[in-house]
Amino acid sequence: MALHDERLASNRRGFLKGGIGLLAMTIMPSGLVVGQAWANMPRSTQPQTFATLVQMSRDCYPHPQIEDKFYANAVNILDEAARASAEERDLLESNVAELDRSAQEAHGTRYSEIESEDDRTALLKLIEDGDFFRKVRSNLTVGLYNQKELWPLFGYEGASADKGGYLDRGFNDIDWIS
Repeated sequence: MALHDERLASNRRGFLKGGIGLLAMTIMPSGLVVGQAWANMPRSTQPQTFATLVQMSRDCYPHPQIEDKFYANAVNILDEAARASAEERDLLESNVAELDRSAQEAHGTRYSEIESEDDRTALLKLIEDGDFFRKVRSNLTVGLYNQKELWPLFGYEGASADKGGYLDRGFNDIDWIS
């Protein structure tokens, strides 16, 4: 007959809860989880590479009102491309590693952990003419701004052809564009 020791059961339960939290922190380093956990975890790139690409994306197109998860959705496009091509993965991994090396030399920490946006932007200016930077920036143009949930924040009402076009529907009524 097996005896049930309640102390052992609660300790095991506590251990498992703590272990899951520890596992989550291992998989999602501090740079990855801001506000809430992202649905899109990297499938091809390293978690730190993914985190750096999210921070880099936010620095390229800063919108304080947009949650990191939307930037992560855009970076996920790069991650999926890296999954399909070793060349794409190597481009991302090697260039993020180089960006982190530059950040380490200049600020003593990884790019994604630099607190000052100005300091991060200065590092990006050094690489803005390279293929890596252009790839990330061009991905954001579609990857970030083509998320329908964000359109209301920018005053975009979506396609209008099926509604008779923009001309008679207030195409110039966005008050935040001068």
